[in-house]
Amino acid sequence: MPPDEEATQSPGYNYGFFYLYGVAFFLLLFVMMPQVRGWLKLNDFRWVYIPAVSMLVTFLMTPLVRAIAHRIGALDVPDARKVHQGPTALLGGLAVFIGFGLSVGVNNLYSPQMKGVGIAALLILIIGLMDDIRKVPATIKLLGQIAACTIVVYSGVRLSFLPAGWLGDSIEVVLTFVGIIGIANALNFLDGMDGLAAGLGAISSFFIGLVALQTNQPFLMFLSLGLMGGCIGFLPYNFRPSQPASIFLGDAGSTFIGFTLACLAVMGEWDTQDPIKAFLMPLLILGVTFFDMSYITLLRFGSGRVRNIREWLEYVGRDHIHHKLNDLGLSRHQTVFFIFLLSISLGISSIVMKNGRTVDAFLLLIQGFNMFFMLAILMQKGSDHKENGKDD
Repeated sequence: MPPDEEATQSPGYNYGFFYLYGVAFFLLLFVMMPQVRGWLKLNDFRWVYIPAVSMLVTFLMTPLVRAIAHRIGALDVPDARKVHQGPTALLGGLAVFIGFGLSVGVNNLYSPQMKGVGIAALLILIIGLMDDIRKVPATIKLLGQIAACTIVVYSGVRLSFLPAGWLGDSIEVVLTFVGIIGIANALNFLDGMDGLAAGLGAISSFFIGLVALQTNQPFLMFLSLGLMGGCIGFLPYNFRPSQPASIFLGDAGSTFIGFTLACLAVMGEWDTQDPIKAFLMPLLILGVTFFDMSYITLLRFGSGRVRNIREWLEYVGRDHIHHKLNDLGLSRHQTVFFIFLLSISLGISSIVMKNGRTVDAFLLLIQGFNMFFMLAILMQKGSDHKENGKDD
């Protein structure tokens, strides 16, 4: 709802908000002081400093972005497919991007690969902002995503788990394109309940950073923590206990977060001695998005509801994980926490996999498959409830 309506209905909440906003502002000033920043870096506290900067900047920028969205009419108006009840500001992804970008900039987290990812992510963000303000055809969005992936691959970021050679290289490039574009759109598809996409972004970033720490990749860990901080800084406006979200990520935010997550997963050298584990660790961390994308793709193409990629991108329906669990009778908050716990469980499996054997990796993969098979059963039950008119 607009800020003035929110103040009328919940004046107590706004007093608390302004207090937190003021605290966040002065905390940011404090941590940005050269002496404080230098001391934190000198004492190896960048793992605290980077997400703190990203979180605080995003938290402070979100109200400004929300006001801009209301001013220019970038609002999400509810319909039969959506669960919110009033027009809600979009463009929240811009605040996350600014927080993440500033945390990268002030910490000099640059490399040829990261520059390519940064330029490509900016392109994804711009296309998403245009779509949030005025709808962009699915074909244009897809071409933009292909162009962004081309930039990423040209900068040296691509999957690398097959034997060297033209065939292996070609397969890796194709899978890189499919994986990055797929994850970007999958997280966009999951942005259908308050806090879901931003929360999954924070959880996935955290586990990518943790596994990067395990595999001695501090640069990747810092980037992941920066993205995590941005997602967390946005959640107070998007996932509120007793009120609906006051702003959404929008296509700009969900595709940017999904795209960046996928690029970070591809950048990682997860286990150079075991290509199977190297492939499965990021797959488990991003398993929820992979499952939802695979499930709806098979369902929609199998039923004939979509016949090509353009229709797949344009199709809207209540067939995602969160819709089916909600149809089963779970509240919106229960549904979101259910999916969060599933993502955390898969992330823990990726941590265990690092020090396991190849056979352990296969066992963890089977365990993940069993979890998703049980989820598919619940989703089908949700469909049955909806069809029989038993949903709450």
